[in-house]
Amino acid sequence: MNPNSVRLLLLFAVLFSVSPVNASQVSIIIDDIGYRQTDEAVLTLPSTITLSVLPHTPLGQNIAMSANKRGHEIMLHIPMQALNGKVLGPGGLTNQMGEVEFKHTINQALDSIPYAKGVNNHMGSLLTQLDEPMQWLMESLKQQDSYFVDSMTTRYSKAADTANMLGIPLLKRQLFLDNDVTQSALEKQFQQLIQLANAQGSVVAIAHPYPETIRFLNENLPRLAEQGITLVRTSSLLPYRVAQQEPKNSPTTTHLR
Repeated sequence: MNPNSVRLLLLFAVLFSVSPVNASQVSIIIDDIGYRQTDEAVLTLPSTITLSVLPHTPLGQNIAMSANKRGHEIMLHIPMQALNGKVLGPGGLTNQMGEVEFKHTINQALDSIPYAKGVNNHMGSLLTQLDEPMQWLMESLKQQDSYFVDSMTTRYSKAADTANMLGIPLLKRQLFLDNDVTQSALEKQFQQLIQLANAQGSVVAIAHPYPETIRFLNENLPRLAEQGITLVRTSSLLPYRVAQQEPKNSPTTTHLR
């Protein structure tokens, strides 16, 4: 066989041995976890679902530890002041706090949830609009080597600008799956998830530990693979840094929380 034929055969071997890259990826975060016994049902979901746990809650630590053993990525779901004045619960961050209290509250919240790799905001339609609190938040996350997912409870959030300035890996929520937990509404949002993933290449969605949501996801998540979409842990979508570490730790629908 002449050298040109050998080179051609090698080229074909390389081309046909490379697995196709899946261009579409979805991350689903289940947050608001920690208060209700029914929240433990999140442990029935695939390990590629990310779980975000409220700090200082009766069930938060145990669920985080059990979920970590099952391979779930864990996040801290930290309460932040909302425009509607809703009570935050323990570990909440407000604009009345000074820098020392603010950062101490974040560190205590992170300490309360084992294996948390990242943070997303619970409510926060007021606080995420403010420069100084976002600066303090990102400085704290930088010290903890954590990432941030902006739940986008307001379109005026300044979290991304501040994170970019400090080099904090950040993602934005693009879809809420279960503002309405009727079967038809869940199906509509799931279809939108698929459409966004195919159009954009990646999507970050947030849902909650409602029995209806968990049942729907367990029944319908296999449809993602059928559409050529891979369900991934949230850190897999980060642009840099934290995505490579082991745990220590579009269209926007406004959801005022």
